[in-house]
Order: sequence, then C-alpha cells, then structure tokens
Amino acid sequence: QLVESGGDSVQAGGSLRLSCVASRSTSSNDCMGWIRQTPGKEREGVATIDYDGRTSYADSVKGRFAISKSYDKNILTLYLQINSLKPEDTGTYLCAALGFQTCAAYGGSEYMLQSPETFAIWGQGTQVNVSS
Repeated sequence: QLVESGGDSVQAGGSLRLSCVASRSTSSNDCMGWIRQTPGKEREGVATIDYDGRTSYADSVKGRFAISKSYDKNILTLYLQINSLKPEDTGTYLCAALGFQTCAAYGGSEYMLQSPETFAIWGQGTQVNVSS
C-alpha cells in the first residue's frame, strides 16, 4: 500500500514536497516513481528511482524536481521535491512501486519512466494545482 501526501494549490514559482509512505511489503530496494495524471491525457512518468539509486526525470521537470527516498525505522518513504512550479505541472501525482528483481529485468529507472504502466503497486494520488 502506498499513501501520498503533500499536494496543494500554489502559485507559479512556488515549491512543494510530496511524500509517499510505503507499507512493509515494499522493499527499500524496490523501484519507485512519481507519475502525473491530468484529465484527457495518459499517465506521464515524472521521476523514478531504482534499486541502485539511479534517478530518471521527464525532460519537462529536469532541474526543478528531485526524487529521493528514505528508509528509517522500517518505514520506506518516497519524496518528490518540486521547485519553480509551473501551471503545466498541475495534475494528480501518483506514487508507484515495482519489485526490484522485476524492475532490474526491465532495465531500471529509465525504462520505468518511459513505461510507468509497468509499475505494479499504486497509491491514490495527491493533487497539485498551480495557478499563474
């Protein structure tokens, strides 16, 4: 189970930090990612991190978004730091995970970014609204 939080309504130029707390069934080595969904569009991989800590970002967010994860007291938390927000960043941000062996077979973070539908476990999402 994945539970996201941190979404909000902000003005362009602002910052947010999204969090995703994973249940104990998610390993610290699993591949995880943030996927953005907007009405009328397919889900878009925004940022992913894999079993080796390699990260991948969509071109539209490079330099503004940073994905990271922490494992403390047996609790795995995925983060997405979002800076310099733009109206086009508006959407529902979903946290997702995939077991590291399967993820490794696919090739890791870059593959998961391009093919986010491959993720096996999904959260409900947190809404980000950016006004100009």
